[in-house]
Amino acid sequence: MNKKVSLSLLVTVVILAMTVTFSMTMVTAMRIFDKTVSSVKEKESMYQKLAEIDRYVRDNDYYPIDEKNLYDMLASGYILGSSDPYAHYYTAEAYNELLKIQNGSLMGVGVKVVKDVSTGYAKVIRVDEGTPAQELGITKGCYITAIDGNDTKSMSNTETMQKNLRGENGTTVELTWLNTVAEEHKDTVTRRSYVKNTVQFTLVNDTCGYIRIWDFAEKTASDLDYALTQLKAAGAKSIIFDLRDNASTNMDAAIGCIDLVCPGGPIATAVYKNDDTQLLAYSENETSLDLPFVCLVNGATANSAELFATSARTMAGAKLVGTTTAGKGTIQSEPKMLSDGSAVALTTAVILANDGTSYEGLGLTVDVERTLSADESVLYYDYTPETDPQIQKAAKVAIDMAGGSTVAQESANTSNSADAGSDANSEESMAQPSETAKPAK
Repeated sequence: MNKKVSLSLLVTVVILAMTVTFSMTMVTAMRIFDKTVSSVKEKESMYQKLAEIDRYVRDNDYYPIDEKNLYDMLASGYILGSSDPYAHYYTAEAYNELLKIQNGSLMGVGVKVVKDVSTGYAKVIRVDEGTPAQELGITKGCYITAIDGNDTKSMSNTETMQKNLRGENGTTVELTWLNTVAEEHKDTVTRRSYVKNTVQFTLVNDTCGYIRIWDFAEKTASDLDYALTQLKAAGAKSIIFDLRDNASTNMDAAIGCIDLVCPGGPIATAVYKNDDTQLLAYSENETSLDLPFVCLVNGATANSAELFATSARTMAGAKLVGTTTAGKGTIQSEPKMLSDGSAVALTTAVILANDGTSYEGLGLTVDVERTLSADESVLYYDYTPETDPQIQKAAKVAIDMAGGSTVAQESANTSNSADAGSDANSEESMAQPSETAKPAK
């Protein structure tokens, strides 16, 4: 009898469990169905609106429709209408060009240019070593006035100028350019592969090592390690990392550089959708850079460069000098190619720095502010490390952190002690360019 009761009870429990499971499944399915139906209705409404516009335009607009351009603009508009400020739509042509740049088949001639404010021409601000441009004698400060006969002054922005300089490996481009004494040259240049220089360095104010990190790329960490070794051998007692205008998105390369100068510990964490978190990188260094250092930043310091700067401050005690950074603390997906060859890239996560804070949308505030006046801004690309007022401010901070002073400073201080009325001891004049500043290459 007991066995029969136990069996009946077991059957009853199983039936109840099945009933509850079925009920819960039905409730969940109905909710999903309701949500799906709602989504479908919203999509139908959206498509209906587009269809109405399309019919009206095709029936009444005087101008013909470029179908390809229309579809690109529709896709671009969708991305612009999303809440993701960094999402990007690539046309098939733009995405194909991006792939060629990444695989090395599309390249320039070895110069970085900007659209000059005063002349409108393409001003050369950097020339990579071992490139066609260097072989022509093009140097920083030269102007490219025409590319394949097209006046650069008529080109709308810097990116358009750079795009016109790029082409397939082995192709030629005709450059009309002015050297630093305004002599005009016209040369036909063959594009070829070259190694992009992302790190440049020298010694300023006798004892301060200056390192410009233009970009973060595969070779940057090894180049940075070499620069630090050379500067230490040349007598550097402190270091400036110049990250101005560096908006690199290569997170792995930046983390490799952070690992060189920061002690062990978590570098950054990524926060994904639904608050899922993941440790991005961890430094296993037992020691950090054994010299005090500062990071020089500005409003165009973004992405990986901001991660380098905030890590340097929170992990190694570095100071930030300059102006508030861009505030781009997110991770973007690799572009997703669509069926017609176009592509879309989206934001996938927000970055939290070593101290758990996010600089997304806020930027990094500096420890020592040094803005450029209107007159100084005009000369920004003409400055050298010895004449750049922001570099000199950073040098003063770095030298003070090292507890030292340059020969030039000591001489100035001696002179100032004899003239109590002089303002040469003011904060802005403490780190003037040294006559003996020398390169360490």
